[in-house]
Amino acid sequence: MENDVKKIKYAVNGGIGFGARLNAKQLVTISKYLYEDEEIELTTFQQLYIEIPEDKKEEIIAEFQRVGLACYPVGNYVKSLRTCNFCKGEEEEGMPVTIELNHRIAGKQVPFTLKVAYTGCPIGCGEPMLSDIGIMKIGDYYDLYVGGKAKGKDAEVGSLLMEKLTSEELYETVEKIIEVYSLKGKKRETFNKFLKRNGRDEIREVLHNL
Repeated sequence: MENDVKKIKYAVNGGIGFGARLNAKQLVTISKYLYEDEEIELTTFQQLYIEIPEDKKEEIIAEFQRVGLACYPVGNYVKSLRTCNFCKGEEEEGMPVTIELNHRIAGKQVPFTLKVAYTGCPIGCGEPMLSDIGIMKIGDYYDLYVGGKAKGKDAEVGSLLMEKLTSEELYETVEKIIEVYSLKGKKRETFNKFLKRNGRDEIREVLHNL
């Protein structure tokens, strides 16, 4: 690798699974694209940031995917889901639903970075209440929270927007929320500010009419 090669930043992780984990093959593959003294950033949203040569982006991403790494763009996009550790088994904790939701929304372009978190029970290990959009599985259904903000002196927990959603209703509702935010949000307007500017009741009305 040459030091003057133009690079772009990508986020990678091990995909949705039982906790945020990487295996040896994945770590070795990532290390191929790091200089000896280069550092790699671990984010609070269970991602690693790595810079890769722009002219080899497609082949490197394909290589990452072959060893089970998921790759996402960095910037004003929907981040991959932050999840809990699925401590009671994949069916009970809703892992298939989480995988499908992540597939549908991660990487979509939005006015400002959008964080979506999921937890499989009311304990909330995935911290859904502190994310822009949070999903909590309650029994066989899903409660949906919006407007959480984890940082700053004005940090706040999200509020309940809809409850007792089926998995299909969850997919549809979250996709609609992201669509509304993409269409009506101002450039670099956080989701928390967008909700305060428009109001949750108005958002509910817009969702109903979409």
